[in-house]
Amino acid sequence: MKKRSPIMVVIYMCITFGIYGLFYFYKTKEEMNALGAGIPSFILIFLPIANIFWLWKWCCGVEKVTNNAISGALAFVLLFCLSVIGVAIVQSKLNTVATA
Repeated sequence: MKKRSPIMVVIYMCITFGIYGLFYFYKTKEEMNALGAGIPSFILIFLPIANIFWLWKWCCGVEKVTNNAISGALAFVLLFCLSVIGVAIVQSKLNTVATA
């Protein structure tokens, strides 16, 4: 996985009004799938209701890739409730995989 600065991820998301977020989720999905996560097609993020399912599977992928350093449920709650701040927290956990 590529190591990303959690603060820069937040700044890029704010500057681009969330468009970088789509790029971020796509790239991290590809990187986690390469490590065996099994996250479904990115196109689901654009479909109502299915995007919640996709986000859940992405969070489960985070749990698998980080070897339970952060649970999928906690990652989902962070992303769903805290939005950009949750992304920064999850990215900091993903950075542990990038350095390993």
